[in-house]
Amino acid sequence: MENQLIETSPNKRTIGHLLLEAGKLKPQDADLIVKTQQEQGLRFGDAAVQLGLITEEDIMQVVSRQFDYSCLTVGDDSIDPSVISAFYIYGKEIEALRALRSQLSLRWFTENKSLVITAPTAQQGTSYIAANLAVLFAQLGQNTLLVDADMRTPTQQKMFYTAGRIGLSDVLVKRAGLDAIQVIPKIENLSLLSSGTIPPNPLELLGHARFGNLIGALEERYDIIIIDTPAILESSDAQSMAAVTKGVLLVVNKNEAKIADVELAKQQISVAGAEPVGVVLNNAKR
Repeated sequence: MENQLIETSPNKRTIGHLLLEAGKLKPQDADLIVKTQQEQGLRFGDAAVQLGLITEEDIMQVVSRQFDYSCLTVGDDSIDPSVISAFYIYGKEIEALRALRSQLSLRWFTENKSLVITAPTAQQGTSYIAANLAVLFAQLGQNTLLVDADMRTPTQQKMFYTAGRIGLSDVLVKRAGLDAIQVIPKIENLSLLSSGTIPPNPLELLGHARFGNLIGALEERYDIIIIDTPAILESSDAQSMAAVTKGVLLVVNKNEAKIADVELAKQQISVAGAEPVGVVLNNAKR
């Protein structure tokens, strides 16, 4: 019988198929890998790594394809490296972020769609947590929207390398519609609404009923909405948005936060009629 390579659907192809398609292996490498695999009782991928033909990172990338899991190759310059959940499948930091996703899924997103993420003061890692959570929810197959609602010092546009200045502020003043939302091309199920043109009056824009109406419209289109906001003790923006979403995740960096600030932030959340869903102790140096 003539030897032939049988084509199957992408998610059923072997690691060998996917490594060949990705250009990580050459057809002539296969015989040597199979020989090593049989002699040492290894899996195909492990044998290829042992021979120095591929790396562990190559294995992770093709495994992500097998399971329809959006993951970029390390070094891909379409997203900032600080969005680690877009690049890595394994690791202590990734597992901690996944555990946070699981807690939020159980404690908040079973009955709600929108969540404000803020910190007591600046430089606590709010944008880092928001970006990585958004990617992780998208990887679960949830239609996810990340909103950069920091119209003072926006960050997400820089993290996802998205072009253009049109965003949230422009939508709120009706200079743009929901077409201002940008799909993140290489992360399936993820979209971004950037902060938009820097306005002179962000609090007034957010305090207007228009913001509540916008969130209502977005909740009809998306399963998960992550809202990255300024520090709650440095402006009233986050408090105003919390009054709409009714849920807040507070991020504190263990090397920066003061207990008194955390308690005051929780009071501000309660005053807004919102629930502090949890406090994340962030230790990332970002």
